[in-house]
Amino acid sequence: MDDSSIIELYWNRDERAVSETEKKYGKLCYRIAENILKHKEDSEECVNDTFMKAWNSIPPDRPMHFSAYLCQITKRLALSKYRYNTANKRQSDGCLSYEELSDIVSDKKTPEDARIMSELSNAINAFLMSEDKQNRIIFIRRYWYYDSIETIAESFKLNAKTVGSNLFRMRKRLKKYLEKEGFEL
Repeated sequence: MDDSSIIELYWNRDERAVSETEKKYGKLCYRIAENILKHKEDSEECVNDTFMKAWNSIPPDRPMHFSAYLCQITKRLALSKYRYNTANKRQSDGCLSYEELSDIVSDKKTPEDARIMSELSNAINAFLMSEDKQNRIIFIRRYWYYDSIETIAESFKLNAKTVGSNLFRMRKRLKKYLEKEGFEL
């Protein structure tokens, strides 16, 4: 079933919307949650919460890119759960890719901050378009899908240290680019 048909099921409040969403995007959402949380039960709960949040937000939302919409919900829920798990004395394996970018990008709350985050998102996209295809894919796999450096290295048949160094250099270039664009970091 295509995305527009699934969204139409949500708009008609047809419960098949959730099962169709799970069928089409369940594995993707689970992968994102698992890459962040590193815990099967928490990841499954996060994916279920994603589908519930989609059910509760469509309508009034009508996402243009349904997969990105679901991924964003999953990421936010997983990061929230990660923060909860790692607060104070709680222990977790950690989400290093989130921490790697935390000095460049942080959570914003006010409408003005939301506008700035939108501009920041556009600037990051422009930066990525200036990188070669392999660098873009590595960056997105690490910071959007939260794939481990080892997983990325294996898929590109590279050494993990090479991927780590590449990401480090890209973060430095990104920071320099964002400062040039007028973002205070």
